[in-house]
Amino acid sequence: MPTVPALEDLVVREDDVTYGVAERLSPLVQRVVANNPGPYTLYGTATFVVGAGDQVAVIDPGPLIPAHVQNLVRATADRAVSHILVTHTHIDHSPAAASFSEATGAPVYGCGPHAGGAGSGLDDEGADTAFEPDTVMADGDTVAGDGWTLQAVHTPGHTSNHLCFRLPEEGTLFSGDHVMGWASTVISPPDGDLTAYLASLDRLLQDDDRLLRPTHGRPITEPGRFLAALKAHRLRRCDGVLASLHAHPRPIPEIVADNYVGLEAALFGAACRSVYATLLHLQAEGKVRAEGVDEEAVWHPSE
Repeated sequence: MPTVPALEDLVVREDDVTYGVAERLSPLVQRVVANNPGPYTLYGTATFVVGAGDQVAVIDPGPLIPAHVQNLVRATADRAVSHILVTHTHIDHSPAAASFSEATGAPVYGCGPHAGGAGSGLDDEGADTAFEPDTVMADGDTVAGDGWTLQAVHTPGHTSNHLCFRLPEEGTLFSGDHVMGWASTVISPPDGDLTAYLASLDRLLQDDDRLLRPTHGRPITEPGRFLAALKAHRLRRCDGVLASLHAHPRPIPEIVADNYVGLEAALFGAACRSVYATLLHLQAEGKVRAEGVDEEAVWHPSE
């Protein structure tokens, strides 16, 4: 069996991004990057424009930054926007959908409302609970335009409503935040679920996409190797958490300190959420137990 490379050896940062410009990536794909860099977005949100003819689709309009919406309007001014597609309901992906829809008249397709419920605004964990699409796409649903097709692929894990979109004409999968090109994905319970995430990775490993285009980071040109490395990385995190608990029972912050050496302070909260997701996955497998409630619990190995 071939050796699975370490995820750290495959991820590549991209720092030379020009904001607001419609960059041609392939015959059917352009990218416009929002100016919202940060510890969870790298250089910012990449909005993709799909189509080479008079009719295009736009994937992930991004954060509600008026300048970014205007950049998208300019990038599509000479073409009709037939579909606006959204991968999931986080504030760096979905909030601009309504404004861009109003500006172009295009309907919004894609994931359903956030599991926290529609109409309550933006919560503290970065979820866009106000998002309501015109049409919810289920796994396998397709939309099509002038020379292009986009098929929804349900990939729960990062969020329960997460969709990727497959462009068969170019063998490409727009992977949203399910697979990122520069880091592993944050999984934040209760909507994030590591067991579902691993199952979604397994599903993509069975597919034959030639290229992944994440919303954050460079394109992934060897999807099989990258997905295998991403899965192995998550399983090693599970092993590390178990090893910490076999040493002695611990609360989540101590597990993070034991497993994320050299972690940037800005990412500590995200690491705590990911460790919590790991513990819930291990608990479902019968390998750990909690003494206490939720994130405040002290965790023990079951054996």
